[in-house]
Amino acid sequence: MTVQHQDEISVSEFVGYLARARWLILSVTITFTLAGAIASQVLTKKYEASIVVSPVASTTSGGGLSGGLSSLASQFGDIASMAGISTSTDTKKSESLATLQSEALTTQYIQQENLLPVLYYDKWDAQKNRWDVSNPKKIPTLWKANQFFKKSVRSITNDTKSGLVTLNITWKDPHLAAKWANDLVKLTNDDLRNKAIQQSESDIAFLNDQAAKTAEVGIKQGIYTLLQTEIKQAMLARATEEFALKVIDPAVAPEKASFPDPIAWTVSGFVGGLLLSVLFVLVRSK
Repeated sequence: MTVQHQDEISVSEFVGYLARARWLILSVTITFTLAGAIASQVLTKKYEASIVVSPVASTTSGGGLSGGLSSLASQFGDIASMAGISTSTDTKKSESLATLQSEALTTQYIQQENLLPVLYYDKWDAQKNRWDVSNPKKIPTLWKANQFFKKSVRSITNDTKSGLVTLNITWKDPHLAAKWANDLVKLTNDDLRNKAIQQSESDIAFLNDQAAKTAEVGIKQGIYTLLQTEIKQAMLARATEEFALKVIDPAVAPEKASFPDPIAWTVSGFVGGLLLSVLFVLVRSK
């Protein structure tokens, strides 16, 4: 009975402390709430543009490079291997995703679009058309821009259930965010399509050379079958704009900023101010 009575007194004393410090708690909570609301309006707004794509997987049957080679691999695997032709049917999707977020592609795009002054706008003097940096080591480079782009601008989510991939670009200009997202997917398609065409042309030249060197009918027939597959593959690459990544939902310029969220910042300010003021009162009462 005594312990329970002491606990009741302890709780009542604590409530009394809070009641006597109510104006302090109220003022601190209001200050933090206003600070959160003001900060959400003052901080640089960032917008997130997203493009949803479906990686084009290699086919395992029918036309195309992998389909033709899969059916012929057991008979003419040595020829395909000599030509450097891959018989894997699960490499195209992985290659597409790796290329989309590769440093080589990002560097190419930053250089192509002259994005260094855009990404590091706070260090660029537009009037003098030069970097406003006194220390040469702090001048932005393509390598630094690539790292910044990877950490703060671009993010990729891969839904393993649906197979869909979402490329997100976060930037202070919503129109640029949408443009960069769409451009990077297009650049990935163009890059992989060109590589596929070059590879097919190289394979065709090699197979033609091998066909000219052999007189054995069986081997020559196999080479011509591989040639037919390679020619179809090259034609398919030239005719397919979305060669590696099929766009399901293109990026559009968002109208609402993703950061900062005024409601979240205001609520966080309120909760933070309330907790800090109560903690201060509790510590001071001891």
